[in-house]
Amino acid sequence: MITSSILVMFGLGLACAVVLSVASKLLAVEEDPRVEAVLDALPGANCGGCGFAGCESYAAAAVRDPDVPADRCCAGGPDVAAKIAELTGKAAGSAEPMVAFRRCAKSEGNVAKRYDYQGVPSCAAAKLLGSPDACSYSCIGLGDCMRACPFDAMYMAHGMVHVITEKCTACGTCVSTCPNHVMQIVPQAARVMVLCSSLDKGKAVSEVCEVGCISCMKCVKECPAKCIALEGGKIHIDHTACLAYGSSCQEVCAEKCPRGILRCLGAAAAARVQEAEAAA
Repeated sequence: MITSSILVMFGLGLACAVVLSVASKLLAVEEDPRVEAVLDALPGANCGGCGFAGCESYAAAAVRDPDVPADRCCAGGPDVAAKIAELTGKAAGSAEPMVAFRRCAKSEGNVAKRYDYQGVPSCAAAKLLGSPDACSYSCIGLGDCMRACPFDAMYMAHGMVHVITEKCTACGTCVSTCPNHVMQIVPQAARVMVLCSSLDKGKAVSEVCEVGCISCMKCVKECPAKCIALEGGKIHIDHTACLAYGSSCQEVCAEKCPRGILRCLGAAAAARVQEAEAAA
């Protein structure tokens, strides 16, 4: 009986092996060799800045989906875009260099502390108790975005995050990590920036920050390019329209801001100024 059982089990195993072998041949999906080639061309950061789960997902989409462009890898830049374009037969595109920017000037605005946070050193954790700063929309400064940055392009100083523009790839990880939505991705060539993320207006802002945007709308009314708007409670700038207008920004919107929070200072330049201030 033992011998028969062994033979039966052996026969079943052999039969299953044959079935699996045949199925693997009949149901096999041929892999496009270009997917592997595109994956090899990518930096392997898996940062998600392309909008896909990782480099492998983007490589497959870039090869198989005609609507997925070759220049979605922000970490790789133009060189990687050119390689992917060559492998997929798509246009390399001319994506404008972008960079992360911090929309907050709480140090300059002398924003006071609401309470002394002693919990887990995390912006998200502190946010659960209400922002520790008097301004509920300021950079909390506990480093969630810095720790999440896959390119070590951020550091903390004087209670705020600072961006190292030379390392930043504009992957957007910091934007999705910040609980106060202080970080944003802007063109490196942007020349007018808003250093405030508050959704409050007028007196409520003035009471907690000396330079915060009070949503007075003067910049919106005075902008000759009509590229400034109040959206979702915050001032937003259409940087493409702003750059295309071509006028000196000191002569228009930035001069009209009564709080001086609308700055005629490009994102990269502003980050360098913030870095210098932090070092000082």
